[in-house]
Amino acid sequence: MPSSALPRGGHALIVTSGHLRHLDPHLQVPPLLLANSLIAAFSRAAAPRLAFPLLRRLLAGAYPLRPDGFTFPPLFRAAPGPASAAQLHACALRLGLLYPSVFASGSLVHAYLRFGRVAEACRVFDEMPERDVPAWNAMLSGLCRNARAADAVALFGRMVGEGLPGDAVTLSSVLPMCVLLGDRALALAMHVYAVKHGLDGELFVCNALIDVYGKLGMLEEARWVFDVMALRDLVTWNSIISANEQGGKVAAAVELFHGMRESGVSPDVLTLVSLASAVGQCGDERGAKSVHCYVMKMGWDAGDIIAGNAMVDMYAKLSKIEAAQRVFDNLPARDVVSWNTLITGYMQNGLANEAIRTYNNMQRHEGLKPVQGTFVSVLPAYSNLGALQQGLRMHALSIKTGLNLDLYVNTCLIDLYAKCGKLAEAMLLFEDMPRRSTAPWNAIIAGLGVHGHGAKALNLFSQMQQQGIKPDQVTFVSLLAACSHAGLVDQGRSFFDSMQNVYGVVPIEKHYACMVDMLGRAGQLDEAYEFIQGMPIKPDSAVWGALLGACRIHGNVEMGKVISQKLFELDPENVGYYVLMSNMYAKIGKWDGVDAVRSLVRRQNLQKTPGWSSMEVKGSVNVFYSGTQTEPHPQHEEIQRELQDLLAKMKSLGYVPDYSFVLQDVEQDEKEQILNNHSERLAIAFGIINTPPRTPLHVYKNLRVCGDCHNATKYISKITEREIIVRDSNRFHHFKDGHCSCGDFW
Repeated sequence: MPSSALPRGGHALIVTSGHLRHLDPHLQVPPLLLANSLIAAFSRAAAPRLAFPLLRRLLAGAYPLRPDGFTFPPLFRAAPGPASAAQLHACALRLGLLYPSVFASGSLVHAYLRFGRVAEACRVFDEMPERDVPAWNAMLSGLCRNARAADAVALFGRMVGEGLPGDAVTLSSVLPMCVLLGDRALALAMHVYAVKHGLDGELFVCNALIDVYGKLGMLEEARWVFDVMALRDLVTWNSIISANEQGGKVAAAVELFHGMRESGVSPDVLTLVSLASAVGQCGDERGAKSVHCYVMKMGWDAGDIIAGNAMVDMYAKLSKIEAAQRVFDNLPARDVVSWNTLITGYMQNGLANEAIRTYNNMQRHEGLKPVQGTFVSVLPAYSNLGALQQGLRMHALSIKTGLNLDLYVNTCLIDLYAKCGKLAEAMLLFEDMPRRSTAPWNAIIAGLGVHGHGAKALNLFSQMQQQGIKPDQVTFVSLLAACSHAGLVDQGRSFFDSMQNVYGVVPIEKHYACMVDMLGRAGQLDEAYEFIQGMPIKPDSAVWGALLGACRIHGNVEMGKVISQKLFELDPENVGYYVLMSNMYAKIGKWDGVDAVRSLVRRQNLQKTPGWSSMEVKGSVNVFYSGTQTEPHPQHEEIQRELQDLLAKMKSLGYVPDYSFVLQDVEQDEKEQILNNHSERLAIAFGIINTPPRTPLHVYKNLRVCGDCHNATKYISKITEREIIVRDSNRFHHFKDGHCSCGDFW
């Protein structure tokens, strides 16, 4: 085959590919060998437009040559699409060159899997008369790349059953499937396989084991592999640091980083990503400054977007959201992860409005297409504010982008509908999605709980067990909260006892807080106090805070005084505990106690969280604050007239204001005015004015509904013949025909 017969550009490509550097037209080389060499060179250089014409010349030239077993493998690798692969497949079959060559058929398997054609790849693989380890590895790695975890594990079982020992590549393909399946037992079995076949000394395999154990939360096993390794590289250190950071052992992650530096291994950007997250979770502001300085020293802040995103995340976790915003603003380039990180940061700091504003800026100024992380970041913000209409638009966008089928996006949508009072829609979403993970079960159980449907939540938990889904920590938080809202004390005790004894779930602070809340709501304050005294871990402010809230509900001032002192020591900057104690004194008319608590708040320069309620009308969220508005609503006068009209009608039906919920020592007529201007009543009056008669009203309140407003809303629902759905800081209240779904238990 003379050089003139080469396609245009062939000479240059041969030289640059490093294959046949000196092409001599008089060189005595067998034509087929020369053609195969050229095809291989073009294929390695990713130039199928040059390789395929050579095959055609071989088959259709003046002196046709029969290709051999070396002709097709590089062509399979160079195929630009599934159609080309299928054509080559047919040609190789017709010439009888596919199955005699393990090399050729293995290359075809790899080609089909590269294009996601799993069925075709499986058919070729199954028809191979002989399979070597590379062929098995090609099939395994292809199944893994196509997220066919169960199929990959089953194929590995076939390989073991046929007595063929795998190698390091085999293990590196199958190990990540343990994570996709969430199968800890399989990970341990793969580790045993590695030891049995002498692969546990391979650096590559050990790194993969650490990574898998870390992602499965098996930190002890990951550390054991790390400790026995004779040789460690950068990947090793990154894997073990990331495992501890993701597993919540942030102090250990920081300590391992110091060990890495002492061993002489220099960190890279991925190391700093894990370290920054660990430092942020530790609350180590000094360490955060050191990490940021190191990033700047290495110049990563100017040119590495991953490092910049990590700094935004670190400051957000430290509640330094202004610093996070400054880092974000100074990023030389921003990708969708940058925006998602900032949105999540605002949500982590309870700033839902700012999270939504950031998302809107992303759409308006950057025009970036939202990805899974975007939906998972911004949907909770809409849930938090009860912005149903905006949430519906996000749902529509998720359908348009195909992300509504994603497990995490769908779970966030279930949470959105449940928290916006649309429990029926949340149930429909739940029933239509695959439920092989705990996430959707946890979301719907929690949703049923906050709506007061404790029995339904418990029934769903039974279904979850029947379908073989193992409950986790979050499941039991949702279950215990549901029992608390519904007053199911005996069932709650049973779930708490079975957590560790039956399911092996170790209780954490949230579970103890739920138990205390459940006992306290039921009026069993002494038992709740004894429960706290018997805790195997030190009770945190959430646990004591739950009992203080119960003391306020049941008017136990003496116990409240004892608990408040503990809370003032544990969390002195949380103004909510001072407010609870002040309210307890106010309810029994002990104004000197009120003054003492308020003086303490003033001395510490603490600011009381203002009570507010919001309502979404025509896609716009309107927010109302209790008392005098700094900026009166445009419809202020109309709202006040509506409130006075409602008050007169309520009194005619027997409503009597409960002045114990007025926390100021003022005259009775002023107390009535204060009650009538609570934020939820302002929102309800606004909704009545601006929506058609009998339209349901959805109100979202940041604090607990007071007893007088709860009673008044029952009257308003009867007067206006409307369903009024109020979500407060604890649960949902569905008011209809003068009754509330909570049965006055909240």
